[in-house]
Amino acid sequence: MFRAFSGLMFWLLGWRIEDHRPPGLRQYIVVVAPHTSNMDFFIGLFTRSLARMGDVKYLAKKELFRPPLGWFFRAAGGFPVDRSKSTDLVEQVAGFFRADPDFKIAITPEGTRKRVEKWKTGFHRIARAADVPVILAAMDYGRKVVSFSDVFPLTDDLEADVERMKDHFRQVRGRHPEKGV
Repeated sequence: MFRAFSGLMFWLLGWRIEDHRPPGLRQYIVVVAPHTSNMDFFIGLFTRSLARMGDVKYLAKKELFRPPLGWFFRAAGGFPVDRSKSTDLVEQVAGFFRADPDFKIAITPEGTRKRVEKWKTGFHRIARAADVPVILAAMDYGRKVVSFSDVFPLTDDLEADVERMKDHFRQVRGRHPEKGV
C-alpha cells in the first residue's frame, strides 16, 4: 500500500530514481547527501519503498524519537542518536551488521541540515569495522532525481575518501543549495 502511495507521490512531485546498486548486495551503508531540508526524510521514505529497500534503517537525532511522533520514527526504521555525548555508536552499528546478514543503514554524513565544512566520519569507521560496502545516494532537487551509485571503494585514507565523496555530491542540488556540500 505504501509503495503505491510512494509511486503516486513521486509521480505528482515529478521525481524519479536512478539505481546503480549492484544486484544481490545483502549488507551496505547508504551515505545520503546533501541533507538540507526536512523534506529529505519524506523523499527518502518514498524512495526506500519504490527501490524495494524497506529494510534499510537510518540514524537520526534522539529528539525526533520523543512523543508524540517517536513511535513513527521508530516504526520507519530509525535509531536515535544522542549527539550531545560521545557514545560507542560506531561499534554498536558494526555489531548490527555482524548480527544480521541482511542489515543495511542510511547515514547523512553532515549530521544536520545546516551547512557544515567537516563531515561526520562514523559511516566510514562503521564500514571498515563491519567490512561492508558503501553506496552513495544523492537527492538532487534540481533534476528531481534520487540516484544510487555502484559500490564506492573505501581506502585506508579516510580524508581522501571523504573528499572523493564530496566531489561526487558537489554536482547535486539540495533543496536548499546554500546548505549543501
